[in-house]
Amino acid sequence: MIALLTRDLRLAIRAGGGFGLGLAFFLIVVTLVPFGVGPQGDILARIASGILWLGALLACLLSLDRIFALDYEDGSLDLLATAPIPLEAVVTVKALAHWITTGLPLVLAAPLFAVLLHLPGPAYLWLEVSLLLGTPALSVLGTFGAALTVGLKRGGLLLSLLVLPLYVPTLIFGAELVRRGAEGMAIEVPLTMLAGITAATIALVPFASAAAIRVNLR
Repeated sequence: MIALLTRDLRLAIRAGGGFGLGLAFFLIVVTLVPFGVGPQGDILARIASGILWLGALLACLLSLDRIFALDYEDGSLDLLATAPIPLEAVVTVKALAHWITTGLPLVLAAPLFAVLLHLPGPAYLWLEVSLLLGTPALSVLGTFGAALTVGLKRGGLLLSLLVLPLYVPTLIFGAELVRRGAEGMAIEVPLTMLAGITAATIALVPFASAAAIRVNLR
């Protein structure tokens, strides 16, 4: 499993879906928002949590179509499907590799980008906590979407349409956690819901992704 994870990390970086792509898109989103809504710090501070989470969500979408595409093209996916390793475990490793190359850099860079949006000081901790809890769910759900569209030509748009509705609960509770943290309100409800969504996603979605791959490989 470690060898598979290492291979996927190398493939992700070589294919251009590595650390820089998501960060660059995240930075573009955060930089363009002040041009659209104005430079007023109080306005930016009020919408910062939603913009940061939306930017992270869209950045995660960029490399989803590559999760299984390279393996499908060179026949590796057929070998992985018939290997003694459970296909559910393979899917989980794929999601972990995507999170390491996309989600983790966003988590680490988010506080720097938040400065551009005048995010209130108390919210920085909860921004990190929310992204650390929520981005794994984005990667796992994205892996499910990639499994549904594997083998389809120009399936990137369809993948986005399938995955975006599944991202909405994570977006809502992630942004709400940051907003409540900024205002000093109780954060137990959004924190619990975000953690619960991620835990349920990690526990259940790999089985659905593996089933989708088996169907598409028939």
